[in-house]
Amino acid sequence: MDHTQAASAARAKRAARATSAMHRKQATAQAATRNVGAQVATRAMDLVGTPYRYGGTNPQNGLDCSGLVNYVYRDVHNVKLPRTSRELSQLKGPKVARGDLKAGDLVFFKTGQRSGIDHVAIYLGNDRFVHAPRSGESVRVDHLSKPYWTKRFASAKRVLQQPTLAAETSPVADKPRTKRTRKS
Repeated sequence: MDHTQAASAARAKRAARATSAMHRKQATAQAATRNVGAQVATRAMDLVGTPYRYGGTNPQNGLDCSGLVNYVYRDVHNVKLPRTSRELSQLKGPKVARGDLKAGDLVFFKTGQRSGIDHVAIYLGNDRFVHAPRSGESVRVDHLSKPYWTKRFASAKRVLQQPTLAAETSPVADKPRTKRTRKS
């Protein structure tokens, strides 16, 4: 093999390695994106049974619907979100059709208690969501297909879309943040 053929073979080998690395990176990013929502859903499930408390923002004292969402996103991904369900529904980011929901998406309802969006929940997958319903109850899982929720479903939004959560990937981050490691 002469020098030209050897150089050409080396370039081809480098290109093949780069292409392979790019495909691995894309597959990893897609899996990580799915895991971002799964982490949110898993943490939300940990809070099932926490008492409802109007204005509640932590599980020690109780949670309301938006307090649950805020607590989970802050705890899992260190993302600060708006406080109320109405403000959460106005976040930047794509709206998600009901048939395209993924774990970790926010689902919004108009329950009729107030005008407009007045309830928010975290989608778990398989038609289920976790939420803090009302005074006297606790955080629980419900089904979107139940007539009560089907009738009141207003919209859904995907807050987190990237596999890593730094300022450039979070629609609401106000300064660079690094992923926290949770203590067990």
